[in-house]
Amino acid sequence: MEHIWAPWRIRYIQAEKPAGCFLCEKPAQDDDAANHILFRGEKNYVILNGYPYNPGHLIVAPYRHIAGLEKLTVEERHEHFDIVSRSTEVLDRVYHPDGLNIGINLGRAAGAGLEEHVHTHIVPRWQGDTNFMTVIADIRVLPDALAAVYQKLAGKF
Repeated sequence: MEHIWAPWRIRYIQAEKPAGCFLCEKPAQDDDAANHILFRGEKNYVILNGYPYNPGHLIVAPYRHIAGLEKLTVEERHEHFDIVSRSTEVLDRVYHPDGLNIGINLGRAAGAGLEEHVHTHIVPRWQGDTNFMTVIADIRVLPDALAAVYQKLAGKF
């Protein structure tokens, strides 16, 4: 069995979070490039994860601030998962990953860093995408900066 180890994220998980909700605040601002918003649908949008596991780590979120899938309207839910599907196509076309992890963390015990606003993570994976740096130095090596990833994915949706 393989494991995804991400010990560098514990600092983010345990850090005091600022007031407010970045998934509400970012799309309300008028600067998608600065906020790394890649696509806007009617009910949901796609943003780069600011603390990625791998380059191309996306988040799909509804604009509406709700905590659970059961609170999504039918229209929100259909568009949300259509955008998740579209995101996998974009990542396949641009990054050619060997696989993808797609997940929704509902509740703090399930790993939700922001449990008040439901969202879906899409993480590209490659064979051998982990290395010794994480294990021995508590450092994660990401071969692409957020701005570079944004440039590669912008306009591809």
